[in-house]
Amino acid sequence: MSTSIDRVLLAPVSSARTQSTLEAAGISVSRYGLVVVLLLIGVLKFTPEEAAGIQPLVAHSPLMSWMYRLLSVQGASNLIGAIEIAIAALIAIRPLSAKTSFVGSLGAVITFLLTVSFLLSTPGAAQLKYGFPLLGDSGQFLIKDLVLLGASFWTAAEAYGAARK
Repeated sequence: MSTSIDRVLLAPVSSARTQSTLEAAGISVSRYGLVVVLLLIGVLKFTPEEAAGIQPLVAHSPLMSWMYRLLSVQGASNLIGAIEIAIAALIAIRPLSAKTSFVGSLGAVITFLLTVSFLLSTPGAAQLKYGFPLLGDSGQFLIKDLVLLGASFWTAAEAYGAARK
């Protein structure tokens, strides 16, 4: 039955053309969606509300808590925001420089590895209940960064391949 459904759904469409169109759309949405997300969250870091919002995440992180010994809560947030905006710009420049976009993508990989690590370091982000990890409020906020991490690895691989040509 699934074979006849496949024939009806896929027969009129060139599979190579469909695959190429879907791949091109995926490439654009992945790369420039990542750019938009990094740009928007980077700009938000300059607001007092966002600085206060990320404070518990950064303060509990063994990889980032040092920032508060050197900078104020707002100063650390501003620095993180400036880095996120710079990474977004580097990724976006892909049509002009694959190498530059590769560097930006590696920056995004590091960014999202750090934010995913908050799932482990932030109290209440993930709790073991009923033998299964359940996400708390901050965990629900952070879990999307797994997908962003995957997009970052993909854009890094694509830009690396293009830079080597």
